Amino acid sequence: MTPAVRFQKVSRHFGAVRAVDGVDLDVASGEFFAMLGPSGSGKTTCLRLIAGFEQPTAGSIEIFGERAEGVPPYRRNVNTVFQDYALFPHLNILDNVAYGLMVKGISKTDRYKEAEKALELVKLPGYGSRKPSQLSGGQRQRVALARALVNKPKVLLLDEPLGALDLKLREQMQEELKSLQRALGITFVFVTHDQGEALSMADRVAVFNNGGIVQQGTPQEIYRRPKTRFVADFVGSSNLLSPDLMASLGGERRWASLRPEAVRVASEGAEAVVENVSFLGAGTRLAVELGSARLHVMLPAGADVPDVGTPIRLSWNSQDIHYMDDAA
Repeated sequence: MTPAVRFQKVSRHFGAVRAVDGVDLDVASGEFFAMLGPSGSGKTTCLRLIAGFEQPTAGSIEIFGERAEGVPPYRRNVNTVFQDYALFPHLNILDNVAYGLMVKGISKTDRYKEAEKALELVKLPGYGSRKPSQLSGGQRQRVALARALVNKPKVLLLDEPLGALDLKLREQMQEELKSLQRALGITFVFVTHDQGEALSMADRVAVFNNGGIVQQGTPQEIYRRPKTRFVADFVGSSNLLSPDLMASLGGERRWASLRPEAVRVASEGAEAVVENVSFLGAGTRLAVELGSARLHVMLPAGADVPDVGTPIRLSWNSQDIHYMDDAA
């Protein structure tokens, strides 16, 4: 099947800065695909390349099999939802949503009908007469989403769309976005620096660093089998175990990762000392000293919590140790 988006050796340089450097990428039709990485890693530039806001320095981009280089944004069957909503403050909500259809020359009756449908889709029926200033942040984000969807794009690009929302609303919108994507079957390409957001929403994740993709896979693959120390450390919380520490524990002399929730306080095992205790609601995180290393242990809610300074023993299953191919 033809990918919704394909990058082949795509680069985008700004002078000496290699914002994107030789990226290969396939996004399947109907997939919820997340680009995850820290600021400056290249993920947003890749999104802008798909949208047509940037042109590649080298390589080729295809959208459903059609070459995209040189094609202006308005001729690409994609739409973008931005973090800052980008709504017109002087227009009411209905006109904001219908704006793209107006530009296309759709009659007023037809574009308002489609705009009302889009508002119902994002759970804002009856809000058409209001102005953006009368809505909450979450409602404005829904309007921005409706405005993008009303044009019926084949690919919806979302650039940190939930970054301005508070935690509870952000979690609610994560669920709604995923449900909406499943219902519509549209390809979503979602840019975020929030690991939890990418893991909870995406079918597949590409982890970016220094202008390139360091790992691609399902959220489970990325979390459980990170290829590099960067991925292990950036995607969720992980204990990075040095080759010397692994050898002292009877393992291979290689870098390895061990997730905190896989470590248990036990009657037998490696000796450690509790350095810090953090209550996190759903559980308690211990920072412990194991030899010269500092590890984190996640205790489930209701578990006995040792005091700071207490010597404890730690154990884990051997299959929870993941050796990394790349030490970088």
